[in-house]
Amino acid sequence: MRTSVAIIGAGPSGLLLGQLLHRAGISNVIIERQSAEYVLGRIRAGVLEQGMVNLMREAGVAERMDREGIPHEGVELAFAGRRERVDLKALTGGDSVLVYGQTEVTRDLMDARRDSGAPAFYEASDVRLHELKSETPYVTFMHNGEQLRLDCDYVAGCDGFHGVSRKTIPAESLEIFERVYPFGWLGLLSDTPPVHDELIYANHERGFALCSMRSTTRSRYYIQVGLDEDVQDWPDERFWDELKLRLPEEVATRLVTGPSLEKSIAPLRSFVAEPMQYGRLFLVGDAAHIVPPTGAKGLNLAASDVNTLYRILVKVFGEGRTDLVERYSPICLRRVWKAERFSWWMTSLLHRFPDTDEFSRRMQQSELDYCTSSIAGLTTIAENYVGLPYEPIE
Repeated sequence: MRTSVAIIGAGPSGLLLGQLLHRAGISNVIIERQSAEYVLGRIRAGVLEQGMVNLMREAGVAERMDREGIPHEGVELAFAGRRERVDLKALTGGDSVLVYGQTEVTRDLMDARRDSGAPAFYEASDVRLHELKSETPYVTFMHNGEQLRLDCDYVAGCDGFHGVSRKTIPAESLEIFERVYPFGWLGLLSDTPPVHDELIYANHERGFALCSMRSTTRSRYYIQVGLDEDVQDWPDERFWDELKLRLPEEVATRLVTGPSLEKSIAPLRSFVAEPMQYGRLFLVGDAAHIVPPTGAKGLNLAASDVNTLYRILVKVFGEGRTDLVERYSPICLRRVWKAERFSWWMTSLLHRFPDTDEFSRRMQQSELDYCTSSIAGLTTIAENYVGLPYEPIE
């Protein structure tokens, strides 16, 4: 087989890149090690920055998102008995975010891929990337018991933190930056109405809590737990009781509880691999960087990588601008590190750390107090939350 771009991974970043390239007339093949059902069943984030919303529209997959997505013009921070609203729209000159689940984003992109007829190989095994430093890279993999070879011009590694793409790069060619946090998030999904019409981030002496949503009838809630916790030790009733303790009283009394549809514990990690390019391989999204979910940046950072790579490849295949290829990693990393900073800052501000002393707690409360009582502080939160602008490729 021969194609212009081999895309490793059929998560939202791989599917979005494939859709954009297909519409631009650039051939591409997607290779995914899991089944389509498995990919679609992963429960992930649901807050989309304006940049990603615009990219979905450009890709022609925004009809359902625009119809069912819930615009949010603000978020709330709850701490020390206070509730402070960050007016995203007013503080950023009109920007906001859109609540639309990653599962739905993936479903829309899968449907578009199927309708386009562009090839996608699910349940591929033994995926290997070859000759990445040459002008003739290729990918080999097993599918339905047959070994296949895909020759290409470029490879996009959209296969996540545990995928083969980053692991193919020699260790001496990468610099790794990492911080693992001493707690996780226990998340519960339920078919109950959200407790509030905007997200609430709560700093409490018992630990962090987040009230989120996927729709007007489906809620997603999180509480901070220790890394040694087991989800089996958290029946629904215990989760709901603990969540109520961490929320402001007037919010807790309105909370509608119900059986969980899904419940899991996710560790928190900050991770960056530099550079995000090796020869003709580009690392995209979680293959190159991980952020703690506190700032709602994971999926959105992947979308910004896709935006940069897509625009470079359009120039490469349309105008022969191979000089732009080397700009991918520097452009992406400038935005990645800013998102890493914001996510680290939000995590540090809202969580209780095991070794936090009383002085550190006072500093945390003082920082929250300052940032929510200062226009400059509120603007900093708002600008980062709605997403910093995409950097042009030239």
